[in-house]
Amino acid sequence: MDISSAALVVIDMQNGFVNHHSRHVVPAVADLVARWSAAGRPVVFTRYFNYPDSPYERSFQWRRLQGPPETDIVPELAEAAGHAHAVVDKTGYTLFTPEAAELMRRAGWTDLVFCGIATESCVLKSAADAFEHGYAPWIVTDACASDAGPDVHDAGLTVARRLIGTGQLVSTRHVMGQLTAHAASPVLE
Repeated sequence: MDISSAALVVIDMQNGFVNHHSRHVVPAVADLVARWSAAGRPVVFTRYFNYPDSPYERSFQWRRLQGPPETDIVPELAEAAGHAHAVVDKTGYTLFTPEAAELMRRAGWTDLVFCGIATESCVLKSAADAFEHGYAPWIVTDACASDAGPDVHDAGLTVARRLIGTGQLVSTRHVMGQLTAHAASPVLE
């Protein structure tokens, strides 16, 4: 993980995705965001917005997350989102909207470190798309959850191992070690 060229991407930490299956991850993500930000590294938040006659409505009859308060970032992360490098609004699974792709290209990031909800859908799709776009994707496994439950979270991680590589799945502890090592390394001028 190249911390000097990495951004933390916080996927869809919105009220509508937090339930009894995923609530436990909110403090883990909030801590990761706080520590990443304290190290002076960029954070990007995504927000998912559903809409009338979306593919989610047509295929799943799923009509949620069409407006506040469901679409709002959870209170524990709202302030951090307000200070983020960017907040990317999307109507599909992936981070890779045209605007986000341009943002990442301009920033020159090589590594994208993913956390958030839901492991098996928006986190997985964003990480797989990052891989296909030439970025080094990292999934922080203990800072992700599924609103569909732990078995679905585990299934998402299984698929992620196949799509982006086993070594790309890391723990918060690993990321903190990388941040510490980066902070301790000498700056060459």
